[in-house]
Amino acid sequence: MNTSSILKTYSSLVIFSTILAVSSCGGSGGGGSSGAGTGTLSLQITDGPVETADNVLIQFSGLEIQAADGKRTTLYYCQDPADATKTVLSDTACTTPPATKQLDLLALSGGQTDFLLDSFTLPSGHYSWIRLMVDTADPLDSYIVVSGTPHELTIPSGMQTGMKLNRGFDVPAGGSADFTIDFDLRKSVHMTGTGDYMLRPTLRMVDNIMAGSISGTVDALLVPGGCTPAVYVFEGSGVTPDDIDGIAADPVSTASVKLDISDGIYKYKAAFLEAGSYSIAYICDAAADDPTVDNALTFSGTTTVSVTAKTNTVLNF
Repeated sequence: MNTSSILKTYSSLVIFSTILAVSSCGGSGGGGSSGAGTGTLSLQITDGPVETADNVLIQFSGLEIQAADGKRTTLYYCQDPADATKTVLSDTACTTPPATKQLDLLALSGGQTDFLLDSFTLPSGHYSWIRLMVDTADPLDSYIVVSGTPHELTIPSGMQTGMKLNRGFDVPAGGSADFTIDFDLRKSVHMTGTGDYMLRPTLRMVDNIMAGSISGTVDALLVPGGCTPAVYVFEGSGVTPDDIDGIAADPVSTASVKLDISDGIYKYKAAFLEAGSYSIAYICDAAADDPTVDNALTFSGTTTVSVTAKTNTVLNF
C-alpha cells in the first residue's frame, strides 16, 4: 500500500497554530473565577490510528494552562530527583535535568490512554485553554516509523509554541476534572511532495464524565484479502456516510478493525464519544480515503447508535 495515500494533508483541518476550535465550554465541575480553593485536573491522551505506520512517536516537553482571569500555569516534565528513570511534572523550571514524555500514539488506540496530567492540583475555577508543548527540532524526538524506517515529523512554523486547544473547562473546588485528548493521526500526519512527513494535529478534547463508547465485531467475510477495514463514526442520526474531505459529513472519529489472535475474531472500538446519537458505518477500503479529493468509497451496515455516558454500546457488523 502506498503510504502517501494514507498519510496526507487535510486542507480544511483546524490547525492549532491558528487556534484549534474544539467544542465550547465543558467540564466535570462548577465554574467561577480562579483562586476559590483548589481542585484537580487529569488529562489523558488517546489516538485515532493510521494503518500503514509502524509507530508514531510524539515527544511532549510540558504544557501550559490558562485561567479565565489570564493567569497562566506552565508545567514542565523533569527528571525525578529520586529516580532518574522516571519523569515528574513540575510547575517550576526543572532543578533536575529536563526530561520529556515520548509516547507512541499507535499504542493508544481502541480506548487505550496514557496520562499527560494525573490529578494535578490547580486553583479551582474556569480555564480558557491548554497548550501542549511538543518537540520536533531533533530527528528522533517526534517521528514516524514506516516499514521499519524512521522519518522525522516536522510541524508548521506557526506551531512552534505548541498545540493550543481552545476549549474552556472548569476545575471544581474540592473536586476533579477529567478529560481525554483524541489525537487523530489519520488526519494529523501526512507526506509532503518531497517525501517528508508533516505533523498538523487535529485533536478532540472530551469530558470523560460525559463520554461512552461503541465496540463490536466484524464478520470475517467483510475483511477479504487486501482490505484495510475501519469503522467510521458520524455525529447525528441518519447521516449518510462519506469520505474524509473536510466537508460535511466528516467522521468525528474512526476506529481500525483488528484481528484478535486469541479468538480469531475481527474487533473494533470507537471510544471517548460524548453522549448522543451517532451514525456508524463499516468500510473496507479505508486506505483509499484521500481527503484532498472526493473519493467514491463503499460503506456498509450504516446504523444509528445512541451513546450513553460511561457505557459501551455494542454493534456488530
